[in-house]
Amino acid sequence: MPGALTISIDLNSSVPAYRQIVDAIRSLLVDGVLGPGDHVPPVRQLAIDLGIHFNTVAQAYRVLAEEGWLDLKRRRGAIVLDRTNPASPSKADRRQSLRRFRDLTAQLRSDGVPAREIARHLRKLAAEIEGVC
Repeated sequence: MPGALTISIDLNSSVPAYRQIVDAIRSLLVDGVLGPGDHVPPVRQLAIDLGIHFNTVAQAYRVLAEEGWLDLKRRRGAIVLDRTNPASPSKADRRQSLRRFRDLTAQLRSDGVPAREIARHLRKLAAEIEGVC
């Protein structure tokens, strides 16, 4: 695992802790902080670091494994998979991802983030994605 990863969660957030962990690790994966073959922190260690139950971290890791980001092996831990050629998501998976995207946008709006600011960040993100692809 490269260096110590910084993952934080807000226990007062309306977003479940496992989802915050999924989002934080996914961001590290997409940004290239974690790459194929890297180990993520052991479930129990991350749970201790975050002050939460280990089952919450385990749930987050299972979600990331289902999404094709992690390979979970007993006694070996969780290892980042190579996703250079990820499988195309099913229509249902794509709908679910877009629904989560809409939910996140709605959460930002309910948190008081102006629509223009959200749009500005989305345009910037789109430009970054297009530059990578």
